[in-house]
Amino acid sequence: MSELEYGLLGEKLGHSFSPAIHRKLAGYDYQLVEKKPEELADFLTHGTFQGLNVTIPYKKAVIPFCRTLTDQARRIGSVNTIVRQKDGTLLGHNTDYDGFAYMLRSAGAELRGKKALILGTGGVSPTVKTVLEDLGAGEIVFISRSGPDNYENLERHADAQILVNATPVGMYPNTEVSPVDLNRLPNLEGVFDLIYNPARTRLLLQAEERGLCRANGLGMLVAQAKAAAERFLDTAIPDGRVEEITAQMERETRNLLLIGMPGCGKTTVGRALAQRLGRTLVDTDALVVQAAGCPIPELFAREGEEAFRALEHRALCQAGRASGTVIATGGGIVTRRENWAPMRENSTVIFLRRPLDQLPLDGRPVSQTTPLEELYAKRLPLYEQTADLTVDNDRVDRAADEIIRRLKL
Repeated sequence: MSELEYGLLGEKLGHSFSPAIHRKLAGYDYQLVEKKPEELADFLTHGTFQGLNVTIPYKKAVIPFCRTLTDQARRIGSVNTIVRQKDGTLLGHNTDYDGFAYMLRSAGAELRGKKALILGTGGVSPTVKTVLEDLGAGEIVFISRSGPDNYENLERHADAQILVNATPVGMYPNTEVSPVDLNRLPNLEGVFDLIYNPARTRLLLQAEERGLCRANGLGMLVAQAKAAAERFLDTAIPDGRVEEITAQMERETRNLLLIGMPGCGKTTVGRALAQRLGRTLVDTDALVVQAAGCPIPELFAREGEEAFRALEHRALCQAGRASGTVIATGGGIVTRRENWAPMRENSTVIFLRRPLDQLPLDGRPVSQTTPLEELYAKRLPLYEQTADLTVDNDRVDRAADEIIRRLKL
């Protein structure tokens, strides 16, 4: 690691959007700093950094090393931002407060008098409670794995109107799980998941199906980074930068996932998009062929459609967890309900339409065994239901241009 000036301190950080966000905010170098618990004291005592963000599990552990705490950090009892003062001592602050307040405000959440549940009791949970209190929420209950209010007796709080997930359940790479089934909370009006990767967790996808007010943690991450950068540099950054950078990060990190009838041009248009945007193209059919060790028509003939669909689902889950790629899928991927979540979790889903008389049949087992009109009639409602965007593919370059234009890429 080069000499550290600003960075994110944690134990196991993995992939983080924070360096990219701080570069966009202020242009300084921002590094990921992984330290084991036994290394923490020496680093905070002898490190030469100017400013740090702090993530789990160190938001409380760093407090004894801060000579001064801001009122916000002291009130919450948690520090996620450390600034070196002119005299060399460390000041501890909490910008998660700013971030979560922005998350709720930008989503248009109505909180006054509402009963709220917070999933999890560590990390950022005390900050969430403080913000909810300040914004006028009514009863606030922590849900944990043990204790009087837990996941086993969640029905005791079926009257809850606001739900905040402050746990890592559902976060990349373990994206196929959700902390709770929202059907257990029939009175919910808003669901807020502090996770930002994937963009749509299983929890948020279920909230989307119910049409609830909702938000992921990306806007919170950018807003708290802005507040931290202002502390680091002792200068104001325009509030509008949060919305701008959040939108920019969404555009850069969302996959473009193409669906549509066999032969509608998903791979061809996908290749054009990948070339123009400097992204990687992933073809789920190619992943199936690689896993099966044979062409798809041979796999159908040898093992049947179910074997193909199982490999296709596995390939989709692998591809869907990535960020910032272009993904071309098989024509029947929408026919399996279990594919919808991995399609949508980290991707903008684009339905490519093409006239039926322009669709080739060669090498496409399902299209060869079922009349095309019948196949299209069954699949069209599924394409429309799962797509975020529909684009006509009358010509490859025009379709690629239209996608780029409409998504402002």
